[in-house]
Parts: sequence; structure tokens; C-alpha cells
Amino acid sequence: MQTISTEELRGKMQRNEKGILVNTLSQDDFQKAHIPNSMNIPQQQDNFVSQVEQAAGSKELPVIVYCANEDCSSSEQAAQKLEEAGFSNVYDYEGGSKSWSDAGEKLVAGA
Repeated sequence: MQTISTEELRGKMQRNEKGILVNTLSQDDFQKAHIPNSMNIPQQQDNFVSQVEQAAGSKELPVIVYCANEDCSSSEQAAQKLEEAGFSNVYDYEGGSKSWSDAGEKLVAGA
């Protein structure tokens, strides 16, 4: 599993690089605050992998997963599930929403 820093994520977003950004927390947590342009696919759902595959359209497309902060294990578990399912470009943004906000980037609320 690869990790990605705030600076790397910011750069990928600014360059509009292909890939999807997935918040792995519950829908309630996602609606409270999330990184702009991310989608919510809770990793604890039985169909997590198939939902990510449907959203990505390919197991080769980069998938960046994140959760609340460094102490949250949801994104790490999600990355492991995706790699075990054959996804080849999975990144875990370990710092999550907290690191994004701490770096001066905005979070958004709602769906």
C-alpha cells in the first residue's frame, strides 16, 4: 500500500489528475465534513469493493482513500481490501480530513 501526503494530494487535485478520492467513513461523518470532490463509500459496507470498482471504472485507475485523521484505521483497511481485490494504484491519505484542514485547505459539508 502506498501513502500520499497532503502536498502530493493537493498537487494531484490542482493538476486534475485522473483518479478518485474516496472518504471511507460513514455517511453521517462524510456529511459533517469532507475534502472537496471526494465521494463517500463507507469501507465497512459489504459491497465496498464493488462500489469503488463501479465508481473508478477500472482497477488500474488511481484510488485515494482517506478517513478522519492519522488515528483512524478505516482508510488503511479500505486500501488493503482494494489491493486484495486487484486494484493496482491504491493510495492511503493517512492524515485524512484533519491534516487537510490543518494545512489550510477547506473541508465541505453535505452530500
